[in-house]
Amino acid sequence: MLLRIAPALFVFLWSSGFIGTKLGVAGAEPFTFLTIRFALVLAILVPVAAWVSSATLTTSQRVHAAIVGMLLHGGYLGGVSWGVRNGMDANVTALICSLQPVLTAVVAGFSLGEAIKARHWMGLALGLFGTMLVIGPKMGASASITIPGLIAVVIALITITAGTIYQKRHAVGIDLVSGAVWQFIGALVVIAPLSFALETQRIVWSPSFVFAMAWLVVVLSLGAISLLMLLIRENAVSRTSALFYLVPGVTSMMAFAIFGETLSWVQLLGVVIVSVAVILMQQAPATQTTSSPPQAKSPATTA
Repeated sequence: MLLRIAPALFVFLWSSGFIGTKLGVAGAEPFTFLTIRFALVLAILVPVAAWVSSATLTTSQRVHAAIVGMLLHGGYLGGVSWGVRNGMDANVTALICSLQPVLTAVVAGFSLGEAIKARHWMGLALGLFGTMLVIGPKMGASASITIPGLIAVVIALITITAGTIYQKRHAVGIDLVSGAVWQFIGALVVIAPLSFALETQRIVWSPSFVFAMAWLVVVLSLGAISLLMLLIRENAVSRTSALFYLVPGVTSMMAFAIFGETLSWVQLLGVVIVSVAVILMQQAPATQTTSSPPQAKSPATTA
């Protein structure tokens, strides 16, 4: 049952993260905000892991999980947050990050032996086109691009792609709870030094900041990331990455409901096209052209 609803639930939760971030970064600089977020996640995860997980990770598994965290949490969230803080329009940022499924499909074909068929490429192309329809009307003349911000967002795109591939290749057999602890340790190792080196650590503890932090810690960092790890473990990474095409459209609808931002008929058309693209990707699973690399076993399961 969880696997059936996981894709839709993941898209909803992941999309809500952009709304939570918009509320939260108003109260703290991006790396400081993420440092607090990751520390709170660890404060919850460590006792939970000690209570519910009987898995004892090897040194190699801990290192693999930490590297995934550095890439998926530290690199991606850090790059996006810093880019927006330093002049990148959020819609331009979302458009750049929507290239992640295309980049993942290409890299997975070479590194994981996932054969991408013609209908997969059609789905990827439709997804990118639909995403541009959703985001394009919002860009207009007000969109801004700065070189430092652009570099940060491109780094975010590369790191989330690399993290997805690395997770599938090296870390799918790691216990989800214990592995998550080491993921956020890895993320904190990347983000905390940047906070102390580049920011003032000033925080405005407003109700919106507290709500955003609580939502992002519990719902995103614990819920959505666990679903992402589950989806990567159970599916080809190209199929899982295709779900990210749905995020801009769902986020736009959330922004309409919460902030009153309107959706044009062009954007609604884009949402429909993206949905068709994801259906193409989900119903035509990629096949393995080469043998999968050995996967680490955990006491609970073998991926």
